[in-house]
Amino acid sequence: MSSSEHGKWMGIALEEARAAAGEGEVPVGALLLMPDGSYYRDHNRTGRSKDPSAHAEHLVICRAASVLGDWRLEGSTLYTTLEPCLMCTGLAVLARVPEIVYGAPDNRFGALGSVMDVLSVPELNHYPDVIGGILAEESSELMRSFFRRARQNGGKAGRTRGRSEE
Repeated sequence: MSSSEHGKWMGIALEEARAAAGEGEVPVGALLLMPDGSYYRDHNRTGRSKDPSAHAEHLVICRAASVLGDWRLEGSTLYTTLEPCLMCTGLAVLARVPEIVYGAPDNRFGALGSVMDVLSVPELNHYPDVIGGILAEESSELMRSFFRRARQNGGKAGRTRGRSEE
């Protein structure tokens, strides 16, 4: 897929990240593109749901598996505005997602090279291709402005805190 195609899908993930910020959630959005062109999109919902696993990536992977009736999401591409954490990377590996495309690196929790590299574990039975840096500046600026507001409001940008504070 071309860089412009990746940018198109990441743009939708960024719309989700903006929606998260508008709800006071850490602004991370994700989109899972299926081989037939259909997709699932969502954003972080940890604060609203009081569920620490309600990361955008986790939500789209679980929704797709439920709708499709199969935990194997072969042929799909996961787009996320922030490098996935250990939980979300592990879930993508378990679901056999063949490609992960992310925007900004996450220097606090990133599991695709920034803090750790899950894919360097030799015992895994699935290794997705990874492309980072797609619309990275837009993703980074969204995170920076969210946490800037949090600091200005005494640590309360919204209902949640977490993921990354670039």
